[in-house]
Amino acid sequence: MNGEGKRRIAVTGIGLVTPVGNDRESTWSALQKGKSGGAQIENFDATGFSTTIGAEVKDFDRENAGPCRKLLKGASRAHAYALAAAEEALKDAGIAPNESDSHRWGLAVGAGMMSVDYDDLKVVEDYATEEGQFCPDRLLSDDFPADPINFCRWQSNAGLTVLAKAFGIRGYATSVHTACASGGQAIGSALKALRRGQCDKVLAGGFDSMLNPIGISGFCLLGALSTDNDNPTGASRPFDETRNGFLLGEGAGFLVLEDWSNATDRGATIYAELGGDGNSLSCYRITDSPPDGDGPIQAIEQALKDAGITAEDIDYVNAHGTSTQMNDRSECAAIRKVFESRIDEVNVSSTKSCMGHLIAAAGAVEAAVCCLAIRDSVAPVNANLQHRDPECDVNLVVNESKSVKIRAALSNSLGFGGSNSSLVFLNPERGEK
Repeated sequence: MNGEGKRRIAVTGIGLVTPVGNDRESTWSALQKGKSGGAQIENFDATGFSTTIGAEVKDFDRENAGPCRKLLKGASRAHAYALAAAEEALKDAGIAPNESDSHRWGLAVGAGMMSVDYDDLKVVEDYATEEGQFCPDRLLSDDFPADPINFCRWQSNAGLTVLAKAFGIRGYATSVHTACASGGQAIGSALKALRRGQCDKVLAGGFDSMLNPIGISGFCLLGALSTDNDNPTGASRPFDETRNGFLLGEGAGFLVLEDWSNATDRGATIYAELGGDGNSLSCYRITDSPPDGDGPIQAIEQALKDAGITAEDIDYVNAHGTSTQMNDRSECAAIRKVFESRIDEVNVSSTKSCMGHLIAAAGAVEAAVCCLAIRDSVAPVNANLQHRDPECDVNLVVNESKSVKIRAALSNSLGFGGSNSSLVFLNPERGEK
């Protein structure tokens, strides 16, 4: 228990699949170097869109993702990333559910809004007559070409089901979808379940892939994506005065969370303590955070209080930092308000400058980044910043990553619809800098 009587929760395993690496250490190495995952989209022909660039996962071995090939039949592109990242996290932690304790394991995931691959949607064409009218009788005909597994794959909890089956988790389970805050809120849900004593260990994270014609078209219509098609590696530039939208990415990130005493008793390597969780709803606009940062401020302050610390203890903030005009300014307003006199001391960066925006997976991947930052005493660089927006006057890590002892790190995830998530991670050996 910590000083307030709350059950302490350790992070003992991390797994990542991202646009800059297909595992934890390759991703972390790329982020420290400021390497970009941006490129022309190869998954489909994007030439008809105003944005033709994205941050795709590269050279991914789908056939060997996760512990069971059979489950891949019911898995989407994003589910395969989740299986690989989750398997890495469990191997890293050195534990996995077994027959005797699977009911004490939990599973909390942040799942994307695109629960169906684009190619699967083409089956709708087969419902229609030559005149374009819907024909339900075709659904029952022997020659109907649809794969019934598609119906299962489309469900919003499909990824949760695939992961539970793959790893034999039979306890607490939840699937969260709050847009870009999904991964962070899933980890926060896991924290609460562990503190309640509902489970002893949780596999928690997020996964998403909206790099398909529907995902791209929706964000293009919103004007949310960068159109710097001739400069994909520099298109994502959070807090830069010339930013013009985010780079859409994909991937997955998972953490293994467990009771602190159990982790220490078994001699586990502890990356960090998951100390606090905060959530709020801005209720401002569907696509924008409030200019004064009100909703994010509430989430950050809740997370700090939940962790039993103050703004004085935070040394690094992994910002949501999408590279859109409104989000970056709103988040900086929130950071300035919360940290006030320490604004020049707290290191801030958005690793979306390298990975792009992983939507529902973003919060989970960036939570993992905070744990690795604590482990290695490194604040990763905010890449591509050349012309700082004067309204984003926070202490950004520029030019190169910074060596700094991190007593506590804050991860922000601010989603469409106004959902705000903040997580606090504490150094397991925290003390004076």
